[in-house]
Amino acid sequence: MQTRREILRGAVTAAASLSVPGVVMTTASHTLADDSKAVRNGRVKQSIVFWCFNARGEKWDVEKTCAVAKELGCPSVEIIGPEHWDTLKKHGLTCAIAPNGMPGAPFMRGFNNPAFHAENLERTGKMIDDCAAAKVPSVISFFGYKWPNPDDPKSGTIPQDEAFTNCVKGLKELARHAEKKGVTVCVEHLNTRDGSDPMKGHPGYQGDDLEFCTGVIRKVGSPRIKLLFDIYHVQIMHGDLIRRIEETKDIIGHVHTAGVPGRGELDENQEVNYPAVIKKLLAVGYTGYVGQEFIPTRDPLEGLKQAVRLCDV
Repeated sequence: MQTRREILRGAVTAAASLSVPGVVMTTASHTLADDSKAVRNGRVKQSIVFWCFNARGEKWDVEKTCAVAKELGCPSVEIIGPEHWDTLKKHGLTCAIAPNGMPGAPFMRGFNNPAFHAENLERTGKMIDDCAAAKVPSVISFFGYKWPNPDDPKSGTIPQDEAFTNCVKGLKELARHAEKKGVTVCVEHLNTRDGSDPMKGHPGYQGDDLEFCTGVIRKVGSPRIKLLFDIYHVQIMHGDLIRRIEETKDIIGHVHTAGVPGRGELDENQEVNYPAVIKKLLAVGYTGYVGQEFIPTRDPLEGLKQAVRLCDV
């Protein structure tokens, strides 16, 4: 009779004999291959979020980002303005979701504050027109910071019930235009816990509670107002990702990724089981895009390749 040690030794030997040349196993959920094309299954439409690779590190330009997207098998480069859409088209790519047109840090001045309704409606309305003309499916939007003066935390706080009412009112008005144009507005939930970097967390953001966000969107009641489910932000604020996807499956319009904590690569140094989360999205019938929105801490191409393969379930 074999001992337990002999059985285990045999299992390891058998596993080694089944290995495929050119494939490197890093962890149980991180399998990489050494060729450039990252997408094999193609059940998930993946997108590269432009600002992550343009604003920091190597600062890829549009041409470089498009070339990488094509190399990896991603059909989209997103959160990139209309002035670059012809370049995307030249490379056979699309923009999965457009910026909302608000200047500066657009997440600060949202629909929770009536003082910014007119500007949001004008600028986002113009972006909706551009999206409709270019067949870009979605535009991003935000709930806004809780301070009446978003740049001054000492300016007071907009009460949560007022913020809810303000968001519903403003988004209902925007929805009328979005419905006419056939473009979806995706309003993003963001975390307020990480204050280490202005792009890793957003202390003061009034849409940090998923129940608040989904409540507003359901109250608006438009098929053109959806939730941007950012896996990174939801994990930091709430966790329980698979159940959260089940609960919000009817209103998810777009998805973003990043490693938790730190908003780095989707590697063995972060806590989210991305294959399981992406499989859940597919299981609930999600057919939209998954945007890779992590901030590179090492070679950006290798990080993207790893992330795209991990999500290609």
